[in-house]
Amino acid sequence: MSIITIEEVPARLEGGKTLAGLDLGDKTIGVAVSDRGLSFAHPRPVIMRRKFSLDAALLLAQLQKDNVGAVVLGLPVNMDGSEGPRAQKSRAFVRNMATVSDLPFVLWDERLSTVAAERTLIEMDFSRKKRAGKIDSAAAAFILQGVLDRLQSLAGSARTEPGSSNGA
Repeated sequence: MSIITIEEVPARLEGGKTLAGLDLGDKTIGVAVSDRGLSFAHPRPVIMRRKFSLDAALLLAQLQKDNVGAVVLGLPVNMDGSEGPRAQKSRAFVRNMATVSDLPFVLWDERLSTVAAERTLIEMDFSRKKRAGKIDSAAAAFILQGVLDRLQSLAGSARTEPGSSNGA
């Protein structure tokens, strides 16, 4: 499948499908999945990266189990808005996933998501060792929650635009 925009996501989630968020690292893939109401991001176990075919198989099994209809991938954009080697790796991951799955992907600017996730884990009093094992899925949840919040905002503005049926 291809890369889609956030505005195209709701159509991909009909029939109770969920939305997944990924934080792609060199050694791990952080995973989070939404609830069916698209309100909350729930972290899933981290996938330890080995080889693309194995990583993809594990990821797709998890996504199928969670009835995922679309995937949000954090795009590591530089602070100045440019894309470096890490962003190119993320785009290559999506291209490779397209060879094994029809799931659509949304690329989402993930600047500072890992920092925010780590702050949250620190506030929750996780030790450094426990944070290390949870940081990637926490970052994926942070990325996904940002998208879920944006989808709620888009749905709200669609209901209040002139000409929309908002019950008035």
